[in-house]
Amino acid sequence: MNGMRLARPGRLVRICAAVLAIVGAAPGMASAAPRAWVEMAPAGGSVVRVVTDAAACPVLRVDGRDRPMAERAAPAVLPIRSNKAHVTSPASFATRVCELRLARSVRRAIFGAKRLPLPSAHIDRIVVIGDTGCRLKDADRAWQGCKDPAQWPFAAIAARAAALHPDMVLHVGDYLYRENPCPQQEAACAQTPWGYGEAGWSADFLDPAAPLLAAAPWIMVRGNHEECARAGQGWWRLLDPHPLAAHRDCVDPADDAAGNHAEPYRVALGGGAQLVIADQMTLAGAGHGDALAAATQRADNATIARLARGARTTFLAAHYPVNPVLWAAGGTSAVTVGAPPVSDHAPVPLPVRAMFAGHIHLFQFARFASLPTQVITGFSGTLEDPVLAPASLGDVAGKPGAAAIAALTTITGRFGHALLTRRGNGWRLTVFGLDGAVIGRFRL
Repeated sequence: MNGMRLARPGRLVRICAAVLAIVGAAPGMASAAPRAWVEMAPAGGSVVRVVTDAAACPVLRVDGRDRPMAERAAPAVLPIRSNKAHVTSPASFATRVCELRLARSVRRAIFGAKRLPLPSAHIDRIVVIGDTGCRLKDADRAWQGCKDPAQWPFAAIAARAAALHPDMVLHVGDYLYRENPCPQQEAACAQTPWGYGEAGWSADFLDPAAPLLAAAPWIMVRGNHEECARAGQGWWRLLDPHPLAAHRDCVDPADDAAGNHAEPYRVALGGGAQLVIADQMTLAGAGHGDALAAATQRADNATIARLARGARTTFLAAHYPVNPVLWAAGGTSAVTVGAPPVSDHAPVPLPVRAMFAGHIHLFQFARFASLPTQVITGFSGTLEDPVLAPASLGDVAGKPGAAAIAALTTITGRFGHALLTRRGNGWRLTVFGLDGAVIGRFRL
């Protein structure tokens, strides 16, 4: 179906959903006990999501009162998109997604016998992870060992992060990497679930993330793997914190401009601190001279600057790192600071203290003389990148491009997670390896 456009996708979705209701889930489609988690909402407050096999959405007990949840998405088989990974199976979802939006003042929400983790007014401990899925991609001949915890350790990372008892979790994007079936000869991933439907989402994110989803409310940042031409249908159905609206669900390619972007929003952390979340994942695929991407980035940056006004401390979270420190193309004789392809690789100044991102599969902490600190946490499960960046400031001393860098640490070849903690009026970042050992400490 490469290059073909499905006629009347909305009608196809309704027909497929009806078939599912009659015959049940297709073989290999995930079906499990109800799942529940809490996300921070763009308009303030939070949203409770529940994924269930039930025929109707459940009722939550909220501050002593019963409140019915609304249906976000019914069971469906969504049409195959013409996509970059050449996925050949439709996105099948056997379960129902329900939601209920709550004010920040709500103190207790019960689902069944389980108390859900609602956000407190003052957030002091934030787990930061990113790029967590198991990479199965035919085009790159990348077959990560999804069945081997040493090769794909996201479940262990999620469990260790949950044991830190965070107040909030920040995922900087790229949740689903299982784009093609693993070849039978690859024993460490053969016959593992794959695709953009519920089976892929369950195996790559919902199952391994379960202890961390139960530990704290989440901020979900969208990665380029969740763009409309890839896993965007599941992103909008399951994780996007905005209401699910027609023409933003990545079903019809004609609507991708709307489905691939959302306005920046902020989440209050208390004490004059806040996180601004930007949906700038399309920068990862934008080429030089892309006028639409450049205009979107400028508009987003203006919104970020407006949201930052009046706050004592603003952090920015966006999947694509606009100020990474990388070796310049062609070797290690110079470094590049900043890599937005639509702005001639110019570093981006914004009125924020630090910018959290993923996309590059490593950890990096880079402080600059006149730019916000860039933190990259794309090291939480996905197959690691080759060495793309200098390891430390000592590696770039005296080289072109190094003058703007005040402090630099890059960790490659190690999986892990980070914890951002408030200390008085300051913030510290602690980086943990797969075994839970501290592998870095930084002051923001």
